[in-house]
Amino acid sequence: MVPALTEWLARSPLVAILRGLTPEEAVPVGEALVGAGITVLEVPLNSPEPIESIRRLARHFGGGALVGAGTVMTAAQVSEVAAAGGQLLVTPHADPDLVRVAKTRGMLAVPGFFTPAEAFSLLAAGADGLKLFPAEAASPAVLRALLAVLPKGVPVLPVGGMAADTIGPWRAAGAAGFGIGSSLYRPGDAPALVRDRARALQDALQGG
Repeated sequence: MVPALTEWLARSPLVAILRGLTPEEAVPVGEALVGAGITVLEVPLNSPEPIESIRRLARHFGGGALVGAGTVMTAAQVSEVAAAGGQLLVTPHADPDLVRVAKTRGMLAVPGFFTPAEAFSLLAAGADGLKLFPAEAASPAVLRALLAVLPKGVPVLPVGGMAADTIGPWRAAGAAGFGIGSSLYRPGDAPALVRDRARALQDALQGG
């Protein structure tokens, strides 16, 4: 049984979006992130050989990290990720069918949404949390309004434009976590650089 999403976010509310990661980089970059306290690792499927990267991360960390895929678009991709050991589904869009497939595979599902109608349809399908995307087109005030009508305790994670100097107002508005992409990892970054960015983000959270 995969621990609940809220349990992972309690360890650290940061989700590392490792777009462009290669299989060779997967474990060294993953170790840098987990060592800095970030234990949710998302490999978008438009990365080079993403299934192999997910397989290597899942095998290396076991229950020490929540490893999964982002930019998931089809049920076949959900099955591939599950077969590789991935336990997390993240989508850029509101597709209740993908949520249902993920849940039948025993995975945690955090689909993308932007409107209340999308949010409620995804929750009805079994979503464990919701990805507010693109967050640049919303605001902390929008998140606060959404949380006022969503079921109490639903984790909402803004994604897009999240960085050490922007997460504070979102956290104050009730964000349960944040998807962090290029401000944490860019293709080819050395693990030490990723670790330093991760620590800076963790410091920003503590300061917030």
